[in-house]
Amino acid sequence: MKIFFTFLFSFSVLISEVTIPSPNLNSWQPLNEGRISVSWKEIDGVQWCRSKAVIHAPIANVEEIIEDKKNYPGVFKRVDFATIITEDIVHLALDMPFPFSGRDYVVRYIQSSEGKDRIYRFTAVSEPEVAIRGDYVRLINAAGEWRLTPLDSNRTKVTYLWNGELLGDFPDWALPRAWETQGLEVLTWLEEALEK
Repeated sequence: MKIFFTFLFSFSVLISEVTIPSPNLNSWQPLNEGRISVSWKEIDGVQWCRSKAVIHAPIANVEEIIEDKKNYPGVFKRVDFATIITEDIVHLALDMPFPFSGRDYVVRYIQSSEGKDRIYRFTAVSEPEVAIRGDYVRLINAAGEWRLTPLDSNRTKVTYLWNGELLGDFPDWALPRAWETQGLEVLTWLEEALEK
């Protein structure tokens, strides 16, 4: 009976998980084409964003920062707090520029490998229930991944992919600018943390 319930739980997690697109799909719309590239693409009605850069650090150093979620506020300057709920579930809150409310989300992280790539996927979860603090807007569809590809012993290609939905009072016309800003900030702050 225990095996049946374990299977049922695992199956329900699998069917409820969001399908995160491959970052290697073609026809992304460019937002920034500099050293850090940022682009977006609509897939099945969902707007996905992608930020890429080659970072001059070994993959192990990048993994250390990505895996240390409780220290995200010290690395990513827009993260107000990161609360570890369970070993794989984290509650994160983001500061938004005035006059917008902050955003928060509760996600499950799953680590995996594909060839040389190390992948850290995250998808929104509703259990366990986590109260919304203050005037944050809950991003109920938050999802994405960090994909780290070692190029050599001192360079790592980092691809950050995320669902661009912001909900609340955020105007649609401002989304591309917000996506570009997020894509640039996240990888810039990651590089700065690696230089310390």
